[in-house]
Amino acid sequence: MEKSTKSQELISVSMQIIMHAGNAKNLASSAFEAAKTKNFKKAQEQIDSARSEITSAHNAQTNIIQSEAKGVVYDYSPLFAHAQDTLMTISSEMNNIERMIEVLKILFEKEENYNE
Repeated sequence: MEKSTKSQELISVSMQIIMHAGNAKNLASSAFEAAKTKNFKKAQEQIDSARSEITSAHNAQTNIIQSEAKGVVYDYSPLFAHAQDTLMTISSEMNNIERMIEVLKILFEKEENYNE
């Protein structure tokens, strides 16, 4: 693979990662907002969509890593490094949002039991 072709591939994949990870972040944030209003069905749908987006981002990253494992050499790309950082940060944020939604479920359940 030619150097400019590899560079273009890395740019394209980096942008895919950033786009899918950003979509995941927005969906996870929407899920949390839904959970705050006790709409846990919508929250779960948003989390499921967020997981699908983060999986797409992860798959794009994995394709590059697998190519490197097969011997393809890419020049260092700050954009790809940023994309990987974005993916890891948003994955972590999503995990925390899912945990917070679980806490909200417990709190709302306790509140309902307390008011009975």
